[in-house]
Amino acid sequence: MTDIAVWRAAAAATGPADRAAAEAGARLAYRAAGLAEPERIVWADSPRAAVALLGADDGPYGPAARGRGVREAVRTAPWAAERDRAQRRLGPQGWGRHWGATGGRLWEHTERLAERIRGGLVEELTAGAAPATAERALRLLLLDAVLGQHDAAWLCAFDTREGTPLHGLGVLARSAGWWWPYERLAVLCERPVELHRDEAGRLDRGDGPALAFPDGFALHAWRGMPVPADLLAGLGTLTPERIRAEENAELRRVMLEFYGYDRYLRESGATPVHQDETGVLWRIPMPDDEAVVMVEVVNSTPEPDGTSRTYWLRVPPTTRTARQGVAWTFGLEPEAYAPLRQT
Repeated sequence: MTDIAVWRAAAAATGPADRAAAEAGARLAYRAAGLAEPERIVWADSPRAAVALLGADDGPYGPAARGRGVREAVRTAPWAAERDRAQRRLGPQGWGRHWGATGGRLWEHTERLAERIRGGLVEELTAGAAPATAERALRLLLLDAVLGQHDAAWLCAFDTREGTPLHGLGVLARSAGWWWPYERLAVLCERPVELHRDEAGRLDRGDGPALAFPDGFALHAWRGMPVPADLLAGLGTLTPERIRAEENAELRRVMLEFYGYDRYLRESGATPVHQDETGVLWRIPMPDDEAVVMVEVVNSTPEPDGTSRTYWLRVPPTTRTARQGVAWTFGLEPEAYAPLRQT
């Protein structure tokens, strides 16, 4: 079994695919499934390029030319067989512990990223088209995809060494991105050229695409929130007036996080709504959204230079007093919050 660090790196890998290794892995996967190797292997610069190539009803990559999809035989069936074998060997509890120590540690991040790519493809490629017809066709095409590097979570739970049923899939996942297996044709994708995530593993970048492929297909996000590219381009010129004018509540929150709640309070002319020995409570009304409520607190322990640092704590919109807000951050009721010394 491969170390989880190897699969974590594979899932997050950027840069050119190892095309020779990936093609060898695809052929191995076909043979392991009892299928003839594909007659042709072609490359696409992104999942967007792959579905565009496969979306034609005729031509060299149309349904008649490529044959039936073989994802079930190449990917799903061998994975299910290995899972069943492991569950019989380990038992239900043993399998649960094994999964938690391997694939479960990667699953959320890889699945979240794959779902974002699917969503981005649907949004971009169905824009301006007849929604029901175009989206249904695209989603059916996406069902034929094997996720390559983004299958790292389940692959790391099994043995993918040479001679095992999953060896070809493992080689390909460590070498390339998504791919589409058909009877006579396999379409393999390049990996992203850029991937930016925050400490929680969410797509996150304030000055460009958080995920980008060689052909320009890209996803923009701020702390996991999908955002338009033009919004990110304008973050550097934000003003309180521009933030208040944004009608989309989710995008307004992105703007506030980037701008900084404390800066917004200072520059928007906000006034405190309550003050006591624990701090100052501020409230920012938001059109068509819940108010942003913050407690301003001063660290009672001086910094090395003698100054005292100010912190801003986001608290629930129902907060009415500074003490209530500070107590909430400790999971306490206001009357129970009585620190011997504030830090």
